[in-house]
Amino acid sequence: MRKLIRILFNRNTMFVMMLLLQITVLVLTIVFLSQHYLLIYLGIMALNAVLVVYISNTAENPSYKIPWLIAMLVMPLFAGLAYLLIKTDIGHRVFKRTYAQKVKDTQDFLPQESTTLSRLGEQFPEYAGLSDYLLHYGGYPVYPCREAQYFPDGLEMFEAMKEEIRAAKRYIFLEFFIISKGSMWEELLTLLRERAAAGVDVRILYDGFGTQFMMPGHYFEDLKDYGIECRVFNSFKPFLSSSQNNRDHRKILVIDGACAFTGGVNIADEYINRKMRFGHWKDGGMLCRGEAAWSFTVMFLQLWEMENQDHSQLEIYRPQCRFPASYEGFLQPYSDSPTDEEYVGRNVYLDIISNARRYVYIMTPYLIPDHELITALGLAARKGVDVRLITPHIPDKWYAYSTAWSYYGELIDAGVRIFEYGPGFIHAKNFVADDRIGVVGTINLDYRSLYLHFECAAVFYGCRTVRDIKKDFDKTLAESIEIRSEDCASRPLYKRMVGWVLRLVAPLL
Repeated sequence: MRKLIRILFNRNTMFVMMLLLQITVLVLTIVFLSQHYLLIYLGIMALNAVLVVYISNTAENPSYKIPWLIAMLVMPLFAGLAYLLIKTDIGHRVFKRTYAQKVKDTQDFLPQESTTLSRLGEQFPEYAGLSDYLLHYGGYPVYPCREAQYFPDGLEMFEAMKEEIRAAKRYIFLEFFIISKGSMWEELLTLLRERAAAGVDVRILYDGFGTQFMMPGHYFEDLKDYGIECRVFNSFKPFLSSSQNNRDHRKILVIDGACAFTGGVNIADEYINRKMRFGHWKDGGMLCRGEAAWSFTVMFLQLWEMENQDHSQLEIYRPQCRFPASYEGFLQPYSDSPTDEEYVGRNVYLDIISNARRYVYIMTPYLIPDHELITALGLAARKGVDVRLITPHIPDKWYAYSTAWSYYGELIDAGVRIFEYGPGFIHAKNFVADDRIGVVGTINLDYRSLYLHFECAAVFYGCRTVRDIKKDFDKTLAESIEIRSEDCASRPLYKRMVGWVLRLVAPLL
């Protein structure tokens, strides 16, 4: 009985119950009004008609507009008001303006070295346009790749993270979507406490939803006793708000501004296979040293200091070391946010697919692409490019898996080869093409990553890292199962129907 009471009255249960109560009240209010006030009902229908015209003429992605139009047809009393609630959320608009201004005000701290840009254009002319796009629309410069390492496994990346943390002298900045109790976090916390006691500035930025249900209340506030400063991004509140959609899905670790990590690995035991939830957890990540680590430092500080107007403080975090003159290829970190209409993560993927000449290989845990990505993948395959995707065989979310299968058939018919990672769940978010370009980061091929989340990644041009990503893909491919057209055709009808319905509403999930 005590256990049941604790479950019913803990913080997370209360939050969910309050949200459900608000939704229930909203639905019942609309139904009540529609049944008792004809004029109100007609007014809502008129509002929907206006919204249909408005939505049809917006510049939003058609894959996003169509579900709203269908929702207004199927649920006319609810969908229109829900759309208005999302579009008129004042708090969300203020947040977007604040972040956009912060990014604008910190651009002077990310100058582009002209010699590097010209050298990239000479050596990789096919990617000069992409690099220029990331500079002017993503806000991040390209650097010589002094030193970079690709990690094909979460545990391998974790060991490297611990080694770098032990060597920290000035500061350690961590930003993760999920931080969960377990042996991985306990090992990390022990090291962070040691460095904080030694005078190192240790900061943790965590997402208010991804970590909300993983830790006890006020846990991170108590870390102040160890000299560790923590902040929550977009705290999960039990109130209906469109801002709850915009999560910090990034994974960043920066050491002294000279070394940075990113990739798919969160701080939880399943990411290093100390907890087996969905078979073997296959992940990926990267480390970079040199000037490029500064971009990840600025990314972190843009969110950390959103409300701080003293931008001159960024200068004190500049790395205090000299980097070797030698380099191989180029490296361009970048971030993407839902605060503007520039879908940087998606556009990088589209450019790589469109420019591929021999092959483009992709690892993604969620395959829920929009119309442009489907078209680009199919067109590349029809042009003779070897297009291959590896997705999970054991999913962590049944609805994402069902939705992905709804795309398999048309992609396979277009010539795209799809494989599922047999041993378990694949969480890596990697692109590699033509042995010349690769991407490692946090950006999934689904609507949430491409349109709603704060994300980050790094593009490698001609680095050894590109070959390492390709090598890992080939190794993973050997453990994967190819999906063929007959597999899609023989899939039970009810499963296909579930996929069709989920695909319809995927942009709204």
